[in-house]
Amino acid sequence: MTIHSLPLNARIEAAIAAAIQRPGLPPAPPRLASALAYAVAPGGARIRPTLLLAVAQACGDRAPATSDAAAVALEFIHCASLVHDDLPCFDDSDLRRGKPTVHKAYSEPLAVLTGDSLIVLAFDILARLGDSDPATALALMRHLAARTGMPGGICAGQGWESEATVDLRAYHVAKTGALFIAATQMGALAAGHAPEPWEDLGALIGEAFQVADDLRDVLYDAEALGKPVGQDAVHLRPSAVAEMGLQGAIRHLQNILAGAIASIPKCPGEARLAAIVRDYATKMTPVAPVHPVGA
Repeated sequence: MTIHSLPLNARIEAAIAAAIQRPGLPPAPPRLASALAYAVAPGGARIRPTLLLAVAQACGDRAPATSDAAAVALEFIHCASLVHDDLPCFDDSDLRRGKPTVHKAYSEPLAVLTGDSLIVLAFDILARLGDSDPATALALMRHLAARTGMPGGICAGQGWESEATVDLRAYHVAKTGALFIAATQMGALAAGHAPEPWEDLGALIGEAFQVADDLRDVLYDAEALGKPVGQDAVHLRPSAVAEMGLQGAIRHLQNILAGAIASIPKCPGEARLAAIVRDYATKMTPVAPVHPVGA
C-alpha cells in the first residue's frame, strides 16, 4: 500500500512525518527541532488538510504528491498560527490540544522561532514542487500567501482584534475562513482544476468553524476543549455569541453549514465530498441541530 492509497487521516500523518524528518539535512538545534515536532503532533482533527485532500480527490487527484505537499504546507501554517496565538502577547494560553503550549514546554523564544520556522518550511515544501510543475507550485504558493498574510489572511484576522470597531464577518473570514478557503482552492489547484469555484465552500466552512468555536468557548469546559475557555470574554474579542446570543448563534451556524453543502461545485466526487462535509458539520456543531444539516 502506498501513502496515497491510505485513508486521508493516515495519509496526512505520513506526509507530515516525512516533511519533519527529511533525511540529509544539516545538523539543527535539537530543542528547536523537538519544538517543531511537538507543535505539529498530535494534530487534532486535521480539518484543513483533510478538506484539501477531499477536494483534490473529488477533482480526480491527478498528482497525489502535489496534493500531499499542499496539505502539509497548509497544516504547517495553521500550526504556526496556533503557536503564535498562544504566546503571552496574544492569548497567553497554557494548554493547546490538551498539552502544554509550545512556549510553556520550550520557552517563549523557541515558540517564536518554531512558528517562524513552520511558516518558512510550509513555503519551502511548495517551492520544491517547482522542479516538476512550476506553474502549479507558484499558484499554490500565491494562494497560501494570500490567506496567510495581509490584507485577507490570518495575520489580518489577528489584527482585527486590535481595532476599536470590528467587522465581525470580515474578522471571521480573515481569522478562520482564510485557511479553509486556502484548503478548498489549493485542493482544486493540486488536482488541475480552477480554484475560483471553490472559494465559497471554503469561506462558508471557515465561517461555520469560527461560529462553532465561539459556541464551544461558552458551552464547553477546559477539559473537554483541550484549551482554556471563556477567552472571548476575557480578551474582549468579537464573538457570534456576544453579537447574536446563544440561540441566534446556533441558528446562524446551522444556516451556514447548509449553505456550505449547497455550494459544492460540480465535480466527479461531489457526492462523496458532500458526505465528508456533512460528517464534519456534525462533529463541529457543539449542540444538536434543530434540523439535520443539509436536509
